[in-house]
Amino acid sequence: MTSLVLRTDFGDEGAWNTLQAALDAAAEYPHATCVSDPRFAEAGVPALLLEEAAADENDRVIHIFLADAATMKDPNHPLLAVDLSDDDPGRTFRVPVQWFAEVSANLSIGNMDFAEFADAVDGSGTYRGFE
Repeated sequence: MTSLVLRTDFGDEGAWNTLQAALDAAAEYPHATCVSDPRFAEAGVPALLLEEAAADENDRVIHIFLADAATMKDPNHPLLAVDLSDDDPGRTFRVPVQWFAEVSANLSIGNMDFAEFADAVDGSGTYRGFE
């Protein structure tokens, strides 16, 4: 199982390629399904919530990771994790690539929920593992 990584920043193709390579190298097994569709350029959380609400029930996802401008500019590539579930839709936190596999795997199999990771962020709103 993989998590959806949606590209929303199209300003730097090299940064996107670097991010994809970092995601591939971060774990033994793939944890990301990367989507680069210009129709999502600059899409923010409110637009994604509307898109999700309009989707057929069978096509809905409960979380997504955005590769936005902040992701592309930071050398740690902190993806923006977004909760799309009915529990707390729109809640976000950042997750650097090195922690992505842990978060993705646990969310994908339902071992942990979004709130457990979001509640463990540091002062910058970034998840850096459990202490």
